[in-house]
Amino acid sequence: MDGMAKMTGQQIAEERLEGWAFLVDGLQSRVRTGDFATGLALVNAIGSVAEEMDHHPDLDLRYGHLDVRLTSHDVRGVTGRDIRLAKAVSALVADAGLRLEAVSVSRLELALDSPGHAKIMPFWKAVLAMRDMSEYGVGDELRDPFGVLPLVWFQESGSEEPRQRWHPDIWVDPEQVQPRIDAAVAAGGTLVSDEDAPSFWVLADPEGNRVCLCTWQDRGQNQ
Repeated sequence: MDGMAKMTGQQIAEERLEGWAFLVDGLQSRVRTGDFATGLALVNAIGSVAEEMDHHPDLDLRYGHLDVRLTSHDVRGVTGRDIRLAKAVSALVADAGLRLEAVSVSRLELALDSPGHAKIMPFWKAVLAMRDMSEYGVGDELRDPFGVLPLVWFQESGSEEPRQRWHPDIWVDPEQVQPRIDAAVAAGGTLVSDEDAPSFWVLADPEGNRVCLCTWQDRGQNQ
């Protein structure tokens, strides 16, 4: 396993990392700690191992849970470094008598449908204080440099009215797609299209507002 090479979704799946989900360009998991002190102790343990490995995770500590995200920023994806750190984190979680889970984990992107995104993209970059990704060869994407706000990307569309301009993309682990579809339909929604499954499914709420459930599957090297 090359520590520097960007891995595909299938290569990551073959590692069989229990409790981890590959969402967009990183590995993500959640630990239900039950209280803040337990979570803080786990953060300190993960931080110590990360320093030894010289590869650092994004940690979001809340009162009752800890979210962990691993990515290699230099390649904008998952590498062997992330796999090794994920296994080390898994061992620390197990030693603490806790467990990792990916059932409740998801990642939100916002897509703005536009017939000409080049004209409107500078406005959204300014108002959101985001960075465009053109230096990485991506001309239709904005990212928060601090990793707090959802990624914003621009999708070419027609100009006919009425039309939905914004739609969310929800990235989930492939095993969570059907449960979420079932829950959405039970809540009054509809499955609009599964034509592009297992890459993404299109759903709509009772008023017709659309959302995509997305996975890494059938996306090749880029996701």
